[in-house]
Amino acid sequence: MVRNGLKEELLADALGVADTDGALVLIRHGETDWNAAGRLQGRTDVPLNDVGRAQARQAGAALAGGGWDLLVSSPLQRAVETATLIGAAAGLELALTLPGLLERNYGRSEGEYLNGLSEPEMTRIFGVAEAEDAVAERGAAALRRLVDEHPGRRIIAVAHGTLIRLTMSALLGRQHPRVPNAQAVPVDLELLRQHPAGTAPAATAALA
Repeated sequence: MVRNGLKEELLADALGVADTDGALVLIRHGETDWNAAGRLQGRTDVPLNDVGRAQARQAGAALAGGGWDLLVSSPLQRAVETATLIGAAAGLELALTLPGLLERNYGRSEGEYLNGLSEPEMTRIFGVAEAEDAVAERGAAALRRLVDEHPGRRIIAVAHGTLIRLTMSALLGRQHPRVPNAQAVPVDLELLRQHPAGTAPAATAALA
């Protein structure tokens, strides 16, 4: 069953019952015009469109009442705006932006249209991208540092589809499916703690 674009079973796991170990849920940002057009975004700072803003508000309404007490995001504006809209619905202010949650870097391929491309064309486009293993380790390290620095907190982290998918695949030891816009993905904190710790980029200063 789906409510406000969030799978009920995932949402139930994410909300859970507050405990001393805290909780962590990842949310992919809402839709952008480049998402709708099938363009590769990566680090290009594309804003949300109206559909994406509505998705963010729905995600916030679905998460409201879950006892969340810390809201963070990637520094890219589509993630920051999604987090801000979620926070407005859930009664939280955006506290930090984390460089470790930035989307995969696709270099000069950013802006390319992906629909209908041949296999050689896809190879060319993704051949210049940040390595998948590097993305996964960067994401896992950022999340590990986040929960270590905020023990017992219930955290919402807004990030990006490929970053979330690759990080979760690394934590789970199996392929994680594609993450739709504004979808909630709960993180097993025990798996995160067991994952080899890397070095995450330092967080930015708290936002006003």
